[in-house]
Amino acid sequence: MAKIVTAMDYWINGLQLSFVMAEAQSVIAMRAMGAVGLWSVPKSENSRMLNEKVFAFVKGTTDASIAAIAGKSPDVVVALAIKPIRQATRANHKRLTKRGLKRA
Repeated sequence: MAKIVTAMDYWINGLQLSFVMAEAQSVIAMRAMGAVGLWSVPKSENSRMLNEKVFAFVKGTTDASIAAIAGKSPDVVVALAIKPIRQATRANHKRLTKRGLKRA
């Protein structure tokens, strides 16, 4: 039996994207402050931010493509595309927030 798609299914994806945007902005701010020595970031942060984006976008694209080919509903396809990006932004925000301002 096919899933009945409701407006709430699309709203949830929009909410997840809102979280991605908010967390990404704070992660960008913390990384920028880390680049000038104000925020405590590990030395590997620059390479990490590039590598994780590649993984998240490839994983999201692959999962969404497989779901689309399998005939899944659009809300499921979009949710699968968002999921690895959301996981990365959530993890980065949590990790960098714990590090905090650099102490003099």
